[in-house]
Amino acid sequence: MRIAVFPGSFDPLTKGHEEIVRKAVPLFDKIYVAIGENANKKYCFPIEKRLQWIRQAFADESKVEVVVYEGLTIDFCRKVGARFILRGLRNSMDFQYEKDIAEANRHLAPEVETIFLLSSPELAHVSSSLVRELYHHQGNYSEYVSFELK
Repeated sequence: MRIAVFPGSFDPLTKGHEEIVRKAVPLFDKIYVAIGENANKKYCFPIEKRLQWIRQAFADESKVEVVVYEGLTIDFCRKVGARFILRGLRNSMDFQYEKDIAEANRHLAPEVETIFLLSSPELAHVSSSLVRELYHHQGNYSEYVSFELK
C-alpha cells in the first residue's frame, strides 16, 4: 500500500491544506492527516475542534484518516507504515524550509520520501497564521477556510 502522512498543526485547517490533500488522494491508497501535538506550543484552537474540522472537510474521502500524534513525524510514519510524507509548497520560502526538513527526515529514515505538491496560485497566500490573525481581529476569514471558526 502507498501510505502518506500529511503532518501539521492545522491551527486551523485552510483551503490550501484541503487542496493539497485532495490533489494527493489519487496518488495514495491512504493518507493520514496527522495533527502534531506539542505540549510546549500554545494553539489558538483546541485539538477537538481541529479534529472536527478536518474530519468534516474530508468526510467524503474514504482514503483520508485524521489522527493526532506526538513526537517525531518520522516515528509516526514508521508506526503506520507510511513511506511518504506529503507537504504543500506555496512559495520559494516554503520550499527552502521544507527541503531542509525533508533532508533531515531522509537522514533519519531513508525509506521515507517527502513528496511536495504545489498550491494553486489563488491559494498561495493562504496560511493558518493569516487566518488566525483575521480571526483575532474579527476580520473576514471565510474565503480561506471551509467552516465557521467557533
